[in-house]
Amino acid sequence: MEAGDGDDRATGTDPRGAPGAVADQRRIIHVDMDAFFASVEQRDRPELRGRPVAVGHGRARGVVAAASYEARAFGVRSAMPSVTALRKCPELIFVPPRFEVYRAVSAQIHAIFAAHTDLVEPLSLDEAYLDVTEACAAGRPATGIAEEIRAEIRAATGLTASAGVSYNKFLAKLASDQNKPDGLTVIPPHRAEAFVAALPVGRFHGVGPVTEQKMHRLGIRTGADLRARSIAFLQAHFGSSAAHYHAISRGIDTRPVRPDRPRKSIGAETTLSEDLVDLGAALEVVRRLAGKVARPAAEKRLSGRTVTLKVRFTDFEQLTRRRTLSRPLAEAGEILAVAESLLAEIHPFRRPVRLLGVTLSGFEPPSGETGQQLDLFDAVDAPLQETGGTQSRAGTPSR
Repeated sequence: MEAGDGDDRATGTDPRGAPGAVADQRRIIHVDMDAFFASVEQRDRPELRGRPVAVGHGRARGVVAAASYEARAFGVRSAMPSVTALRKCPELIFVPPRFEVYRAVSAQIHAIFAAHTDLVEPLSLDEAYLDVTEACAAGRPATGIAEEIRAEIRAATGLTASAGVSYNKFLAKLASDQNKPDGLTVIPPHRAEAFVAALPVGRFHGVGPVTEQKMHRLGIRTGADLRARSIAFLQAHFGSSAAHYHAISRGIDTRPVRPDRPRKSIGAETTLSEDLVDLGAALEVVRRLAGKVARPAAEKRLSGRTVTLKVRFTDFEQLTRRRTLSRPLAEAGEILAVAESLLAEIHPFRRPVRLLGVTLSGFEPPSGETGQQLDLFDAVDAPLQETGGTQSRAGTPSR
């Protein structure tokens, strides 16, 4: 354990660690499985243990879906083209994905979470936030709960998980990343300010590569740099995101753990077995993708107003086109009609097409209902041709 040891129950400090102020009394755990897909394969095939493994297809047009820690040591990462991965690690072993197995293991893991608290917010097959404040108030320290969960996961699945414990989601997530694999890190309120101050801004929630580069140009490289900027300065340069950056630079994150957290989108994409230049061939792929999007939407009785088309060319340049409609839609034919129109806008293609994706978002709940949670497993889809994936959750299945 790092970033603070000992009793992690409520301490009477505020989110910035100032003694005597009103405390954020929550206790949040973030649990993240270690190299999940690859670890399942190494568990089930002992000959792969200790060797660099990539889940995916090793053919010329394949893409790495997940990499073991042995492979990561060579620079292999998820979403990397297989040819690039093999250049970095010639000894890399590719194994095809077994999504039905990953789903089954995920169900075991999430059942363990649910046994400790009702407040579980699933993020993916292998990752979740847990609010254990009530259990802590009853005398169980959050670190002890996190250790129990990790031990139960290992006993039930033979896999390791890393966990982070803190008083909000932002810090709990950062903590879980600190000591991977098989680690536990605690960030108590009185240690949070120093921890956040030393953090590179690229690690902050809501700071992507483009924003990170912009911050660097403004002389903002660490949490301390970000905290030193006034809210007026941040508003001038980052607009509506200013309040968020101002808060997290101070270790403040009031987002609740939401068990009913709705899926923001349903999508499907595929890396093509052959490059496409013909509009008709591309439309046929888009038609199948639209059907794959429509099925889970229909099962959940969800309709969305926004259709997004993703096109990646052979030089890996990517275009995204989206259209938001005045009325929601869910039928495959309706989704297809919008996607076809978007595809026609960018044809003739500037280069041959390597990947196509279709996403439905902007959901409206069924009439008379306030919301509908998409199934956790809608996030993973079988490939259409060689190395398909989906876009139905934040992030890619990479652990």
